[in-house]
Amino acid sequence: MIKGMEHLSYDERLRDLGLFSLEKRRLTEDLIIAYKYLKGRCKEDEFRLSSVVPGDRTRGNGRKLEHRKFHLDMRRNFLTLRVTEQWNRLPRGVVESPSLEILKTCLDVYLSSLL
Repeated sequence: MIKGMEHLSYDERLRDLGLFSLEKRRLTEDLIIAYKYLKGRCKEDEFRLSSVVPGDRTRGNGRKLEHRKFHLDMRRNFLTLRVTEQWNRLPRGVVESPSLEILKTCLDVYLSSLL
């Protein structure tokens, strides 16, 4: 515990320190893994379950992942299902980042706007 912040709630401490919650940090890492996979830097077998939907529409980010439905409830915790919906919601400027470092910066800005 940081001295002087004992009386603050968890959300208030995070906001004062400029940090994200555990859920947002996990989401950030999931989106980074998806970016690496789409750029060919990550050869994980998990993503063979997802495929890129052709981006011929004018709206959206142009690199949407197919969100498949499964019958087993435990599958919703798999990375491929956790990340597809969030990835498809990202703006085009974030998805089409030229490098991993720029993606991380764009994700920080985008996720901080959701707070």
